[in-house]
Amino acid sequence: MNRIFVPPIKCQGIKTKLVLWIKKIIPADFKGVWIEPFMGSGVVAFNIRPKKALLRDVNPYLIDFYNAIKRKEITSRTVRSHLKEEGKKLKNNGEEYYYEVRERFNKNHEPIDFLFLNRACFNGMIRFNSKGRFNVPFCRKPERFIAAYITKIVNQVNYIEESFQFYDYDLKCQSFEATIKEANETDIIYCDPPYIERHVDYFNGWSEKQELELNKLLNNTNARFILSTWHSNFYRKNTYLNTLWSDFNILTKEHFYHVGGYEKNRNPMLEALVINYDTEYKEDKKSEFEQLTLFEKR
Repeated sequence: MNRIFVPPIKCQGIKTKLVLWIKKIIPADFKGVWIEPFMGSGVVAFNIRPKKALLRDVNPYLIDFYNAIKRKEITSRTVRSHLKEEGKKLKNNGEEYYYEVRERFNKNHEPIDFLFLNRACFNGMIRFNSKGRFNVPFCRKPERFIAAYITKIVNQVNYIEESFQFYDYDLKCQSFEATIKEANETDIIYCDPPYIERHVDYFNGWSEKQELELNKLLNNTNARFILSTWHSNFYRKNTYLNTLWSDFNILTKEHFYHVGGYEKNRNPMLEALVINYDTEYKEDKKSEFEQLTLFEKR
């Protein structure tokens, strides 16, 4: 099945267009726990749909949102009625109402408000300031929540409801260090951290110190792992691939990002998957060579 599920929460760097690629390199004998230290939107886990998963993130509001669905505090039915009502207020009052909801969320942290803000904010971003306050501006589309758009989001939430009904997914706000240490040799750890040396403001920053710690933990784990990172773009290359990650298998694929704070950051990029096991997946070497040549010529 090649149909890709798009989750109800959007975020920069979402892996929607890379899910099928990631699926292809999952070993056929995998029967353990799928572990994500950087859950983000959840797009990878909810498309792969493992029988059991540990989904972790340092952003408590993402975890709260999905746990609210798991506990049935948020349902596809309540989402429809909420967005219908809030959409009318947004249409009538414009950005003034958006900032009213933003202030309300920063005070009460209601998961349903997080969903509304994420789908009404500028370019579907998730960004918090140093005080932990959601600070993404309005998308300037007061009529955004038309019936078809609401139905689209409702269907996305319904898919999550079904996932929690049939699969064993444990969600927790937790550091990547603690999460990786939970893995056993039969598990797969999928890591999608903020990209080093990129403009990746999300919930907190990502530094060389954290990249080094991630490398150390993945070097020492008995589990198999898949690490998503960037290889190169029109202007530069990820030097850490040649230093920290060169002992592992590195696969590449071109990807175009549509989500980001600045248009200049929404460009084609050669993505990389770093793995610590052998795979039967075969890359199109000619295509990759042409891509790399293009990057080097610019």
